[in-house]
Amino acid sequence: MFDALTDRLQETFTRLRGKGKLTEQDVDVALREVRMALLEADVNFKVVKDFVAKVRERAIGNDVLESLSPGQHVVKIVHEELVAMLGTTSKLELGQGAPPVLMLCGLQGAGKTTTAGKLALQLRKQGHRPLLVAADMQRPAAVQQLITLGKQIEIPVYSEPSGAPPDIAQRAINRAREINASVVILDTAGRLHVDEALMAELETIKERLHPAEILLVADAMTGQDAVRVAQDFHNRLAVTGLIMTKMDGDARGGASLSVRAVTGVPIKYVGTSEKLDGIEPFYPDRLASRILGMGDVLSLIEKAQENLDQKKAAELEKKLRTATFDLDDFLQQMQQVRKMGPLDQLLEMVPGFQNIRKQIPGQAIDEGQLKRVEAIIYSMTKAERRNPQMIDGSRRRRIARGSGTQPHEVNQLLNQFRQVQKVMKQMGNMKGRGRLPGLGGMFG
Repeated sequence: MFDALTDRLQETFTRLRGKGKLTEQDVDVALREVRMALLEADVNFKVVKDFVAKVRERAIGNDVLESLSPGQHVVKIVHEELVAMLGTTSKLELGQGAPPVLMLCGLQGAGKTTTAGKLALQLRKQGHRPLLVAADMQRPAAVQQLITLGKQIEIPVYSEPSGAPPDIAQRAINRAREINASVVILDTAGRLHVDEALMAELETIKERLHPAEILLVADAMTGQDAVRVAQDFHNRLAVTGLIMTKMDGDARGGASLSVRAVTGVPIKYVGTSEKLDGIEPFYPDRLASRILGMGDVLSLIEKAQENLDQKKAAELEKKLRTATFDLDDFLQQMQQVRKMGPLDQLLEMVPGFQNIRKQIPGQAIDEGQLKRVEAIIYSMTKAERRNPQMIDGSRRRRIARGSGTQPHEVNQLLNQFRQVQKVMKQMGNMKGRGRLPGLGGMFG
């Protein structure tokens, strides 16, 4: 989402770092570029004005201009002010209520129902026993959608065929106590715009249930409309947190940078994909680092620890040491990495990737290409996967037909695998008892 903003800021800071000494005029020129980059990314005008003023005030101090690396100092200041603009990390408050209620609200189409399922899945991973409640009686099939989601992730859903949402929500609390649910997630109705009927209904639910959290689900791709909607909901309901959806989209992303500064309400989660595990806690410092092209190693490690199989990683390490890494292992490792999320999102977390992103061919990070590789390997016999050297011309043609590819694509994969094998063999020959680098050392 922030590719254009990141590219623009990177160019500006590269020019700054190239200067041995900075003047006040250099800082002003750079901040003009920063201002334009943020405005073009659809960040709120007042937010940009305040942000640039704070950065300038700090950047023209003697300790910066007279330092040995003034350009680096300015980048550090921009990073710190970005973090301040985005707010602090804010966790869910689950102390109020027996059980506590998380009330989701927002406009129709923002992704409330899907977000309710994602949030339930997240909380179950943390040891909670969530109950989903279908209280959206406005949108056709909203109740059925939540029931289907609940079955998919094996989380109970309370629903009624008809009735007033405040009454349904109250009866859901009784059900939650019966099944010993530790948290209730309430999916409420939305509208195409903010109106009195919607707000009155939500206010009634709030008065009756006293939710521990009132979470506004906002679509990051709607730009400054998301900021206005957040302000309207906050004025009426005293929203306690925001969940920004569709953060993996190709919109400019400025709304997600503005909404915390304008409303004062913390962003608690961000939606990173349409998959049910595509939601992450919001860390302002990590997003600021990604925007400035510094990567996000902590999130990358967390994804690896959550998705990669430690036992399989240990088995791989053993194969590396004995130089028995084959195409089955290659396929397994590729599938393990894919479980961590879209490849382009993972690469954005690697420090320095933004500097070389344009030099990498598009097909190198194409998810479709990974699926073709899978198809090619699956079309091989077990013997061929263990010993790729036996694959001759006729076998290549058979594998290509079975995978819907061309013989030259099979040949290309085999050549790439030989290169990987060579690297793996070198890693296996490394002396010392420490864990090997790479996937095998993720957990060491």
